[in-house]
Amino acid sequence: MKYIDEFRDGDLARQIGARIAAEAHPDRSYSFMEFCGGHTHAISRYGVLELLPPNVRMIHGPGCPVCVLPIGRIDLAIRLALERGAIVCTYGDTMRVPASDSLSLIKAKARGGDIRMVYSAADAMALARANPQREVVFFAIGFETTTPPTALAIRDAAREGLANFSVLCCHVLTPSAITHILESPEVRQLGTVPIDGFIGPAHVSIVIGSAPYDHFAEEYRKPVVIAGFEPLDVMQAILMLVRQVNEGRAHVENEFTRAVTPEGNLKAQAMVSEVFELRPSFEWRGLGEVPYSALKIRETFAAFDAERRFDLSYTPVADNKACECGAILRGVKKPTDCKIFGTVCTPENPVGSCMVSSEGACAAHYTYGRFRDIPIVAATAIEEATP
Repeated sequence: MKYIDEFRDGDLARQIGARIAAEAHPDRSYSFMEFCGGHTHAISRYGVLELLPPNVRMIHGPGCPVCVLPIGRIDLAIRLALERGAIVCTYGDTMRVPASDSLSLIKAKARGGDIRMVYSAADAMALARANPQREVVFFAIGFETTTPPTALAIRDAAREGLANFSVLCCHVLTPSAITHILESPEVRQLGTVPIDGFIGPAHVSIVIGSAPYDHFAEEYRKPVVIAGFEPLDVMQAILMLVRQVNEGRAHVENEFTRAVTPEGNLKAQAMVSEVFELRPSFEWRGLGEVPYSALKIRETFAAFDAERRFDLSYTPVADNKACECGAILRGVKKPTDCKIFGTVCTPENPVGSCMVSSEGACAAHYTYGRFRDIPIVAATAIEEATP
């Protein structure tokens, strides 16, 4: 298949759904976590759940970079704008994540903070060049997908001598989070669910390849299938996971062969390794402190590290007590289990981070009507969504 509409074919979706139903043993249940928020949205948008048998359950994972960002990190960015007079630049979704004192970056902007939405780290560098008298800080978030462009910006800023540019680095790592879900006593204490396998992220895997998942597939005996973001990608991945579970296998398989290789993008990996190193620990929303799960800027590029330049210290902040984002990110609860979902908490007025991002589980359920008692014909939904 070459064109996107071929990956949204309703007839093929029905055929794969029928195959999953035929091969899933009726006397057992299957629980698979789609780690990436892009898969969560594909499942909701195209009505994939309606094509699965009742004993195949999909669990939302912590694969939304905006959702897992803890409140304390957003507070740091807000303080830079309101208290230190810096121009703070970040991606659009990050602007609306609730922080302390009923603030968010966009509300801090309304209070006079110079906070700007950008599409890339290069845009933030351009602002630094245009405002040489101001400190410009790029609030960098995301998984391995968005990390190489940040690394490139830092390296280029160093070569250029762009002294008023720095990065508040909050880049996090996928394999560490998956391992933490499987073995962490903290997560077990907070609560989690049995998981039979994972749908591995697509864009992340283009960068890091499929090989990094081998360790925990072998160590924890959980199959992984890397999948693209189209509905047929997701359904084929589910079928591959069902087959692995039935056969007692726990391997890393690659459904997304048109983009993912075992070794990944070696040039991007080299760039990241040149600029960043592992943090000993980093707090994730819903998971707590996760060892070696995030990146910090190396000493060689310390001049461009906003945490060092502004002597910032991180303080953990508890989530809103009414919000269930933490439990949703661990797969313990569904968005509809939250008492404020769709009432107090909506995309227009988010209380928790999962309702903010275009990859958030709550936003997916709200946007595509998974919480309403309206029957959806999945294959028709797939065909109608085709451009």
